[in-house]
Amino acid sequence: MKATPPAVSATPTAPRAPGISWVPIAAFCFLWSSAFAAAKIAVRDCPPLTLLTIRFLIAGALMLGIAAAGRQGKLPSRRDVMSLILLGVLNNALYLGLSWTGMTTVSSAFTAVLISTNPLLIGVLAGPVLGESLSWRKLAGLCLGLAGVALVLRSRLSGMQEDMHGTLLVTGGLVALVAGTLLYKRLKPSAGLWTSTGIQSLAGAVALLPFALMHESLGDARLTASLVWSMAYMIVAVSMGGYYLWFMILGRASATSASALHFLMPPLGLLFGWLVLREPVSWLDLLGIVPIAFGIWLTTRKAA
Repeated sequence: MKATPPAVSATPTAPRAPGISWVPIAAFCFLWSSAFAAAKIAVRDCPPLTLLTIRFLIAGALMLGIAAAGRQGKLPSRRDVMSLILLGVLNNALYLGLSWTGMTTVSSAFTAVLISTNPLLIGVLAGPVLGESLSWRKLAGLCLGLAGVALVLRSRLSGMQEDMHGTLLVTGGLVALVAGTLLYKRLKPSAGLWTSTGIQSLAGAVALLPFALMHESLGDARLTASLVWSMAYMIVAVSMGGYYLWFMILGRASATSASALHFLMPPLGLLFGWLVLREPVSWLDLLGIVPIAFGIWLTTRKAA
């Protein structure tokens, strides 16, 4: 979404995340999952595309300012800049633009659950796209995680608790996130993390701006305390902290192992939705946590 940040390595990565302690992983999971509840609060007072455009502009400017102040490495090459612009459109504009627009009609917990299915798609595609091996252990873990997510989805969709149009928009955001993750590993930009994350954030703002101007009105926004605080949280904690940690983990781990962390988003997303927004949680939601947790353990644990 921080010491001089390490540049993303251009060398092939190991099958799991060597040298990454549980602290940045836990911080990433906390920040990433909390973003859904914060976004749900913010879109009550400001149209989603306008909100995201402002968020990306501020966050991108701050991150590039930090990179310049810290003299973080050399200037990115033209190839890196073009790669990061493409990644910014996928990871910021399309992923969050579609999922936030969908979240105006579906719950934040449901959005977190649906987005968390991305590890299975990445696990299947990482082989042909990145050459990563998919062992039986990883495949079993991904399937268990998906089974847990399906339990939560079934309890919500069968009871018609969620809007179908909003569900399709969030699904589009999921596809963009999967594509952005695979391309990040494929393109391997060598710019420092503050620089690369800042460029992606600004690219997302530029891509969203015309759509925000065409489909939304700034007059629909209400400057409330909840909007200001949720926006500040998403800029500092999520765009700067969460995305920084995500790309750091993704740069050091395989795409399959790194993305498996997203299976933690359903239980954490449900928790934040219940704590912050008082969204209902059923016993099927809680039951789905069991295969999710075991699936993550299978997918990310070191082979004997």
